[in-house]
Amino acid sequence: MILRLVGLAVVVGVMAVAFTPAVNIVAQSLRESERIDRADAIVVLGGGLQQDGSLTDASLRRAVHGIVLYRRQFSAVIVFLGPSRRVGPPEDAVRAALARNLGVAEAGIVTVPGARTTWEEVERARGVLAARGARRVLVVTDSQHMYRARRLFERAGFQVLAAPVDEVSGAARSPEDRLRLARRVGEELAARLYYRALGQL
Repeated sequence: MILRLVGLAVVVGVMAVAFTPAVNIVAQSLRESERIDRADAIVVLGGGLQQDGSLTDASLRRAVHGIVLYRRQFSAVIVFLGPSRRVGPPEDAVRAALARNLGVAEAGIVTVPGARTTWEEVERARGVLAARGARRVLVVTDSQHMYRARRLFERAGFQVLAAPVDEVSGAARSPEDRLRLARRVGEELAARLYYRALGQL
């Protein structure tokens, strides 16, 4: 009986997510607004690599947005982060190559490999940024992830500007899009709870 009730609750939950605007409302409440101005550095957070070593959609969106901000002269420095891999170049190096191909000067590119979590990204970037005297950073990540990233950079002593970039503009309209959005929202909420439990937010 209990298993049937649990199964029914799961089905009802999936239907509510897929066929109502509920997940859009929750996602909207998690988003941080854009706040762009000149900064000491543009910091592009990691977004992952595909199995073949190419950038995921999230990583590519963030990298291109950061490059556009550089080309618009919001900063003369762009910092790419991302985890290392056992085989092939790490994410930060793949993004740096893309930036060079799109006209970013070599002197303006900084790579910071090895970070696997947002906290590790902040910790690894802090030393690199401090060495350059950078205190005001323009952070590029997804709008739902921005709150967590901003708080961690602020705790590390930086003044943070926000340049969010998302997969889709507007609300998720199809059941498939809503389910994908629900997964991202769930992951972000779980991450926030985890970081709060550690006293990092």
